[in-house]
This record gives sequence, C-alpha cells and structure tokens, in this order.
Amino acid sequence: MEASTALTDLVVITGFSGAGKSTAMAVFEDEGYFCVDNLPSEMIRSLVDLFMHSGSKVARAAVVSDARGGSYFEGLVAMLDGLRESGLRHRILFLEASEGTLLTRYRETRRRHPLAPEGSVAEGIARERELLAPLRARADVVLDTGSMSAATLRRRITEDLLPTRTPGRLAVSFQSLGFKYGPSRDADLLFDVRFLPNPHYEPALRPLTGQDPRVVAYVDRDGALERLYEHLHPLLDYLLPQYLGEGKAHLVVGIACTGGRHRSVAITEHLAARYRGHDEFLVDVTHRDIGEPA
Repeated sequence: MEASTALTDLVVITGFSGAGKSTAMAVFEDEGYFCVDNLPSEMIRSLVDLFMHSGSKVARAAVVSDARGGSYFEGLVAMLDGLRESGLRHRILFLEASEGTLLTRYRETRRRHPLAPEGSVAEGIARERELLAPLRARADVVLDTGSMSAATLRRRITEDLLPTRTPGRLAVSFQSLGFKYGPSRDADLLFDVRFLPNPHYEPALRPLTGQDPRVVAYVDRDGALERLYEHLHPLLDYLLPQYLGEGKAHLVVGIACTGGRHRSVAITEHLAARYRGHDEFLVDVTHRDIGEPA
C-alpha cells in the first residue's frame, strides 16, 4: 500500500432493502464524501485501488452495496475481509428494521423486493436476512431504523460516524413507547412507568395523549409524578454527565408504559424540556407509539 494514498476513510453502507440506505448515503454526500450507490463488490475493490493511486484526490468515500447487486453481492464479505487484511481503514454501516416495518414501507412505495421480484415481499426479506447475516456480524455500526424518522437517522449517522461539530456535547434522545407494541430496539436506558395512574381507563382521557395537560394532571394524582421525579432527576443528573465524560456521542433514554400514549409521553416531554436548556446536551424527542389506536 502506498504511504502517500489520499484515501483516509471508506464507509461501506449495507443492510436490508428499505431500511434507509439512500438516506444514509445522502448524509455522507452532504459531508463531502465521494459516494456511489449500488456498487458490486468487485467494483468496490477496483474503486479503492483507484483512490489509493498517488494521483487521486479522493480522501473520503462512501459506497452502498446491497442485494440489488444480485450474485455479485455474495462476494462482499470476502472483499471486506480483504480490505481489513490490507490494513485499509474502513467502516461498515449496517441498516436494519423489523419485518413488519419493512413490509409497511414496501406497501407504501409499491416496489418489488430485489430478492423476490415475482414472489412476496416477505419471502424476499427472509432470503435477504440469511444473506446479510455475515455482514451484520462484521458491521462497526448497526442501526435499527424502524422507529426513526429520516431526520433522526441522519442525526444518528452524523453522531456515530462523522466527526462531531460540537465537541463536548451529548445528543440525548428521549423516546416514549408502549410495551404492547414491542420493546425499544435502541434504548440505552429504559424506565418502566406502568406503576403510575393509567388515563386509559378514563373514557374522557383515553383519546388524548400525554401532551395534554389534563392527562398530565391525572397521572400526577396525589403527587405521583412529583415523587417519581424526585428520584429520576437526580439519577439522570448523575448518569448523563458520566456518559458524556466517557466519550459517548448519543444516548437513547426510553420511557415505557403499556400503550405508549399517555404516561410515557407525559414523562418524555417533561424530561426533554428539563434537559433542553443544558448547554452540554442536544435533546431530541421521539414518541414511537403515540399514533397507535387509543
């Protein structure tokens, strides 16, 4: 390998079809990376060799390689192992989502799955899962995009894979969710608040959400919320700076109740408002299940 090579960072983006790889590539493109979509593995190796030429001016590159490459995609694992053995600095970003999320996205776009052009999307996802397993095991960063908006995905990639523009700050995502719709896939901390009064059993409150003051007041009957905050605030006041000091760039704090509409939403909004004024934190809010039926 030539010592004068200009290529200092190569990011290989892969994962499930419909998991957000196009959005991911756009993040790197906006950062000035040389980007190529749907590149077969053999061509990735050739592209790398070109960038390592002494006359190349490409220092950072990002390539997307996935099941659209057909039989060529099967050689990606061997190619990546070869890059690692050669000592070239590179990172693998793997994007995934639950089968239900992928099915919904395909229904919305009405596109065929690349591994099942004549069959069902579910069959294509199953084949793709088997094909992708070795790549997921080699990934440097794995992101489940099921509960992420495009903006959230862009932020996560920026924080996890790109040099931070705001050193010394911790991005904190407060996420509300309902256990009945499944666990959080990316929470670093998860608090179960099902012990609090449940507005679901009040007909007048059931259609509302935890963003409504009437719901907050109901959950806070007899000071229940205030007693919770007496313990939760000091705990987070201690933990968040610890994560920041350890060098963590992004922290997801999950607040879970039964349905994800009332109690968890109220507490998530409260915590986000409390920490949004701190200079050392970048605060984001996600209500995963607030749109589910009451």
